[in-house]
Amino acid sequence: MSEDHEFEHAHERHHDRERRHEYEQWQARTVRRPEDVPVTTPLSWMAEKHFAHGERLADRRLPAAYRGPEERGDAGDALAQLALGVRIARTVEQYRAETLHEALQLGATWRQIATALDLGTDEARGILRSHADGQLRLYESEHSGGAGLLGMSPEQHRAAMALTELGDDEPATAPASAAPAITG
Repeated sequence: MSEDHEFEHAHERHHDRERRHEYEQWQARTVRRPEDVPVTTPLSWMAEKHFAHGERLADRRLPAAYRGPEERGDAGDALAQLALGVRIARTVEQYRAETLHEALQLGATWRQIATALDLGTDEARGILRSHADGQLRLYESEHSGGAGLLGMSPEQHRAAMALTELGDDEPATAPASAAPAITG
């Protein structure tokens, strides 16, 4: 085995141990407010914890013969499930516009996107317009140092706005060839 290969395996094992440790810390974390969930928490971890609290709450409704006292949900489970639900919704919402934009770039139509979002096509277009405008402001902002490290460049903004002009059943003709902007 080459030294490079051994190094890669050692690095992967180290990364796996770190990730397991993060997961264990997450599992031990008490959640009572959305802010109790670190922003870097994977959505799948949040959903798993949300489900576990919901299962304990559901067990409360079973006859006592079917559950032990440790399986009964309590107010903490209900609060955790509420807080996690808010945090999950915020996380999903945070990426909605970027995913919509990507769907268009990959050939989806406005009608398909609107159906997926359970919205009208004009409302879906409004999501992209608002997102693109915000990303252009971010690109030009002081937070980006005016260097365009974050957000959409003027060219990327124009390309996004051109997508809003497509007909409801008209896919983008050519996938975007430029690398996506780093958004924040």
